[in-house]
Amino acid sequence: MNAKYDIIGNSYAELRKPDRRIAGMIESALGPAQTVLNVGAGTGSYEPTDRSLIAVEPSREMIGKRSPAAAEAIQTSADDLPFDDKSFDASMAILTIHHWPDKEAGLREMRRVTRGRIVLLTFDPSHRPWLTDYLPELAALDEAQMPTMPDYERWLGSVEIAPVPVPHDCSDGFLYAYWRRPAAYLDPYIRSGSSSFWAIGNVEAGLQDLKRDLETGEWERRYAELLALDEYDAGYRLVVAD
Repeated sequence: MNAKYDIIGNSYAELRKPDRRIAGMIESALGPAQTVLNVGAGTGSYEPTDRSLIAVEPSREMIGKRSPAAAEAIQTSADDLPFDDKSFDASMAILTIHHWPDKEAGLREMRRVTRGRIVLLTFDPSHRPWLTDYLPELAALDEAQMPTMPDYERWLGSVEIAPVPVPHDCSDGFLYAYWRRPAAYLDPYIRSGSSSFWAIGNVEAGLQDLKRDLETGEWERRYAELLALDEYDAGYRLVVAD
């Protein structure tokens, strides 16, 4: 995973700009916590700026892309956090858990070092956004690497899980963010900001089908109901454990 993000990090900061509406949900979920740990922090997306925060991230390239004004980042992995028990009021992990080699160990480490709430932004692998109609490899990848929703309760105890609707003009270019901008997936630069495209390899056949359907109007006919939506449940979930 480190090597993968050392490559993806080249375009990540430009393509993965935090969306203010999603940021608002994360900020609200963190509640009154004043000390926060961000695990798998990447370039610092969605880190609150009005609290005391420490970030941990395994990729040196991603750490190097962090803003000079961002919180301190320590190069380490989720399953070996270098902190004492109950060191933080809250901890967060944003679109990162699927990359962890040992997801259960990483979440148990978060629980160990956190006095209060754990806030996770993740994806429900049982969900099937329209892009998987063209690239079924994405659905297979999601099932292989994403924890299921029951996993979080098994690992963390009682949790609350809420959908995170994706705005049609989402500024954060994660995998299914372009649900109402389908032509974006034809752009290699746009795809370079998502680790999933690096993981599934050759996607040309599915993208050619998408290109054809966009040119003929078939995509618009097939997914007409999406064009009337301002936001879409693409399968992203906020998981909160107290």
